[in-house]
Amino acid sequence: MPLLRDLPHEVRALSAVAFMVALGFGLVAPALPLFAREFGVGNAAAGAVVSAFALMRIAMAPFVGRMINSVGERVLLATGIGVVAVSSALAGLAQSYWQLLVLRGAGGIGSIMFSVSAASLLVRVTPNRLRGRAQGVWAGSFLIGMIAGPAVGTVATFSLRLPFFLYAGTLVVAGLIGLGALRHSELAARQSSRSEPMALAVALRERAYLAALAAAFAGDFALVGARSSMVPLYVRESLHLSAGWAYAAFLVVSLVSGALLLPTGKIADTVGRRPVIAVGLTIGALAFLLLPAIPAVGGLVIATVLIGVAAASDAVAPGAVMGDVVAGRGGTVVAVFQMAGDLGAVLGPVVTGWVADAAGYSPAFVLCAVVCALPVLAVLVAPETLHREHPVTATVEEAATDAAREAT
Repeated sequence: MPLLRDLPHEVRALSAVAFMVALGFGLVAPALPLFAREFGVGNAAAGAVVSAFALMRIAMAPFVGRMINSVGERVLLATGIGVVAVSSALAGLAQSYWQLLVLRGAGGIGSIMFSVSAASLLVRVTPNRLRGRAQGVWAGSFLIGMIAGPAVGTVATFSLRLPFFLYAGTLVVAGLIGLGALRHSELAARQSSRSEPMALAVALRERAYLAALAAAFAGDFALVGARSSMVPLYVRESLHLSAGWAYAAFLVVSLVSGALLLPTGKIADTVGRRPVIAVGLTIGALAFLLLPAIPAVGGLVIATVLIGVAAASDAVAPGAVMGDVVAGRGGTVVAVFQMAGDLGAVLGPVVTGWVADAAGYSPAFVLCAVVCALPVLAVLVAPETLHREHPVTATVEEAATDAAREAT
């Protein structure tokens, strides 16, 4: 495929790692709350096991950024995968609810170590002109893994402990792929010799970076978190449809998003990052307004298609903007970007659930629309970053060319 051949082989390696990680996560995620319930706890406590993973990611993100600046992405990536693998295997052996809760939280620490390292490495080895497509391939690998995981997860019918061990196995494979593919990579090993890692205070003075943070938060709040929690409940309790329709809605979002990731990445690399983010968030806002406005199967299908379009845009362009700003110089800056998304994913289900309990589903979806729409103005007034090329993010040959150009 021409688009993939143009990308550095490090991007393809990281995408293979992402697929194996997501495959394992998608395999264990449906079994996790069911396994927690086997210890005799209620639904809230079972949900806390899920939240513990995301909360530890948020808590550790700033520290992980500093660790990347100290030891480099490859070391921390492998360490993070190892932490998640060990914690998953031990979680499968848990004998009490509290053991499961602690071990799942520990997995969140390893997860943020892996994801921030991989994201930092991805933006450092990818030239500016290919960054949108690289983000699309990366996000697509996660998406395909998340779709395949539940299918493999049917092993949970035999034992709710087995998915945890299989998750550990996929992580071992992911670690071996990463270590093998990146071991002799000059791009992966090369740190910027021309400048210190970008300070967070410097990045926060960049309007483009602030817009990317806002877009990441909004997307994960509405398009990921609230959509994942509110749409199934809306399907059952408001539309009075079977649970199969909730699964169908998720499948539509995944298929549309997956089909559009690479084309959206190409548009972000040719037309610009700003229009992709602005149009995507606007489409997302429209989708959440249509859900309660057309309370029928047709409205559900139209809204989920639009959410898939918006999700593809949000998965590609904000990360590309962040990469343009960072230019391979800021583990902490990358970590804060991911933390913005994680915070949205944690708050989205909770806040919209509270609104739905107090006022109904329509106000909850309107809130999602507002959250999607709010960053659009900030995105439109922020400077375009597409043509902001940096030698540290280019290939070896491009780096030499850029250095010579700057010298003259």
